[in-house]
Amino acid sequence: MWLIFASLSAVFAALTSILAKIGIDGVNSNLATAIRTMVVVVMAWGMVFLTDAQHGLSGISQRSWLFLILSGLATGASWLCFYRALQIGEASKVVPIDKLSIVITLVLAFVFLHEKFTVKSLAGCVLIGAGTLLMVL
Repeated sequence: MWLIFASLSAVFAALTSILAKIGIDGVNSNLATAIRTMVVVVMAWGMVFLTDAQHGLSGISQRSWLFLILSGLATGASWLCFYRALQIGEASKVVPIDKLSIVITLVLAFVFLHEKFTVKSLAGCVLIGAGTLLMVL
């Protein structure tokens, strides 16, 4: 099931980039990010209430709150930078660089989460890095 959701995530992320590039024309990138964020907030809280998950709020630990807040700040910073880059650059160049986050995630997962870094992972990182360079040069 995770593969289906991951694949849908990739499709929606691709749509996000194209729709954002069209929508950001003539709009301040920070304002565009704020508008996008409000839509995401409404949609996310809608899903919380639709699935009756709001009751879990009181059970969230302080540690989880801290890391969820830090994750939110990282997401916000990523979106602000992405929208600015998308506004002044070509989507076909901005998006591949943005997707270098895959390589960075694998390295951080190895260092902080002690996940396996295999020959296959290393080869994938090298290929993603090389592919990104090829696309943006």
